[in-house]
Amino acid sequence: MESIPLAAQELSTEDLKALRRAKHELESPALTMKLASIVGAPLEKLLAKMPAIASEKVNDATQAALRKCLQIALRTLGRNNGGEAIAAPDKPSNLLHKFAVATTGAAGGAFGLFALPVELPVTTTLMFRSICDIARSEGEDLSSVDTQLQCLTVLGMGGASKADDDADLGYFIVRGALAQAVSRATSEITTKGVTAHGSAALLRLLNAIAARFSVQVSEQIAAKSIPAIGAVLGAMVNTVFIDHFQQVAHGHFTVRRLERHYGQPAVESAYKAIDVSLDG
Repeated sequence: MESIPLAAQELSTEDLKALRRAKHELESPALTMKLASIVGAPLEKLLAKMPAIASEKVNDATQAALRKCLQIALRTLGRNNGGEAIAAPDKPSNLLHKFAVATTGAAGGAFGLFALPVELPVTTTLMFRSICDIARSEGEDLSSVDTQLQCLTVLGMGGASKADDDADLGYFIVRGALAQAVSRATSEITTKGVTAHGSAALLRLLNAIAARFSVQVSEQIAAKSIPAIGAVLGAMVNTVFIDHFQQVAHGHFTVRRLERHYGQPAVESAYKAIDVSLDG
């Protein structure tokens, strides 16, 4: 029987189980492996076969998608999404969002790379709404600037960026790398209001998220680049895509919920002490 490390003894049994689930979700197999299991082909080879113009299209579409999500976040500033919803949060509507994203994936599967500029902003917006829904279910106040930017950063936590050089980075390292940019952007928006949407701090945060998110988008597009992939497989690829980020969101906002109760040092120590490889 696995002994409970001292770092984890501060957490209740129920919260320790929640943290273990969160680590499972945050350390789950990479999107590359999940997509490869669906399309039945190594994504590295598919990525190599993508036309050179695809990279530029992915970057442009990624930036547009993130800006769309940011606009949604800024429009909700000042609304009271907390209160009773936080006191007794309902479960998130994950299946509803998956169905919506599968629908856009079906269209993308039919039109391929040409559909990217239209499909990705829609798909990413739906994923962002799902992430916000998950945050709310974990007791986050969606009227908070920090919470909304945290929802946006989930899109940057789903995998490595090209600058990571394939390093095996843990959750707290990735989160820490984005934390300073989130803090500065939050401060500017709080001080200047929605007029800060073009601020340097916010643009730096978007660029940092885009650098990581575009890698995941490239893998998604590569999986759809198989000739005659069709609407069905396109829907499946999109479903895997959103499921991946829903898992990351559940893990991230579970950790944040526990940190509000126990403090970050205790939760981080307990998280690092958990060995998910011992689980079945």
